[in-house]
Amino acid sequence: MTIESELRKFLPPERCLSSNEAMRPYECDGLSAYQQTPLIVVIPAAVDEVVKIVKICAEQSTPLVTRGSGTGLSGGALPLANGCLMSLAKMNKILSVDIENLTATLEPGVRNAAISDAVSEHGLYYAPDPSSQIACSIGGNVAENSGGLHCLKYGLTVHNVLEIKVVTIDGELLTIGSRAPDTSGLDLLALMHGSEGLLGVVVEVTVKLLPKPEQARVILASFDSVDNASSAVESIISAGVVPAGLEMMDELSVEVAEDYCKAGYPLGCAAILLCELDGVEAEVTAEITRVSGLMNSAGATQLRVSETEAERLLYWKGRKSAFPALGRIAPDYYCMDGTIPRRSLGFVLNRIHELSLTYGLRVANVFHAGDGNLHPLIAYDANIDSQLEHAERLGTEILALCVEVGGTITGEHGVGVEKLDAMCIQFSEKEISQMQAIKKAFDSENLLNPGKAIPSLHRCAELGGMHVHNGQLPHPEIERF
Repeated sequence: MTIESELRKFLPPERCLSSNEAMRPYECDGLSAYQQTPLIVVIPAAVDEVVKIVKICAEQSTPLVTRGSGTGLSGGALPLANGCLMSLAKMNKILSVDIENLTATLEPGVRNAAISDAVSEHGLYYAPDPSSQIACSIGGNVAENSGGLHCLKYGLTVHNVLEIKVVTIDGELLTIGSRAPDTSGLDLLALMHGSEGLLGVVVEVTVKLLPKPEQARVILASFDSVDNASSAVESIISAGVVPAGLEMMDELSVEVAEDYCKAGYPLGCAAILLCELDGVEAEVTAEITRVSGLMNSAGATQLRVSETEAERLLYWKGRKSAFPALGRIAPDYYCMDGTIPRRSLGFVLNRIHELSLTYGLRVANVFHAGDGNLHPLIAYDANIDSQLEHAERLGTEILALCVEVGGTITGEHGVGVEKLDAMCIQFSEKEISQMQAIKKAFDSENLLNPGKAIPSLHRCAELGGMHVHNGQLPHPEIERF
């Protein structure tokens, strides 16, 4: 029996796709430079269907890639030509909301923004807010350990999830974590966050809810150099202030975002900071005064403070629109995701500018300055020969720079296929061997999202001290467009 015939025994035709045309929407995620049509696409609507699909794939030794909303930027949901692509988009119900205990239990396909929408009437919200929150799903957020604009104060997905249910490659349904404040044993809940579908399939998530703050206001500050803006970030954190969000945008990202959504950003400056302060009114008022003083001391050329909720949301709309806005200056962009110590912000940003000139590609920097999570957006045109390869080389040089100053190659976008080679920059042979051992403990036959996140030791040996990407694809089955 073929895998398709087995799957069609319990899945209706509209949820078991095998024609090339029907599978086209699933051939890539947000990293559209890499595309691959899978063997088959399945769309379960319930946990029991997920269990059956996983068991069939295991029995037939068929690789299985799980997909959420497809907004990932590292190719984590990229299909394999010989594998099954399982979309969890139909599993999008909010199963329960516990107002007394401030939790919500969700199917994995529930959109991030839909959580806060559902509990807003109770004065509650879900804190992690990736820029793609209107589309990205909570299951994908767990897989990538997503952050967002407010992760500085409220943490990443891992800090806001209490419990998950996971289907293992053996078809067993496990509950990991607890709705209680703590759970005994090894912290497998943290291990599952950021595991990129390599260890199991997340089918249910219980998240923490928070009361909406009494007040939230944003300071928009402009600077005539990225060094001054970086100094302001360091001053704010060093002073013991923990903003709800602290974001930086450079001149190019400000320019394209303002043109795109008219957020009221000042043009002609080298960088802007968006600093949100929230809490009770008296606390917010005092912190605005304090932070404004720190920004002025660091060389701010202009300060504005949001006076209304609409103005606050407009400032954030500009920041969240930076990624799509880059389409106004180039048909394609390559979004990096390195993390560095805050003290190195100015040095790294200036070095990125030098690299952009060397490669002849424009780079817009928009990122979580408070925790040093960079998102350089490398603009290129895939229709021009070698531009993608140049963008990849530039991106890998940026990641190597992040490691050089004591940072990491990813903050929240994950490794996927995009950063496989860069993993060899950051981690030693022993560290990668331990990662492989964990993968094998959960998935001994390497069927769950194989070829992603963890490079082979052979590949790292081949690259030996790599600092510039050689332009080769990280997976031989992936076709690049």
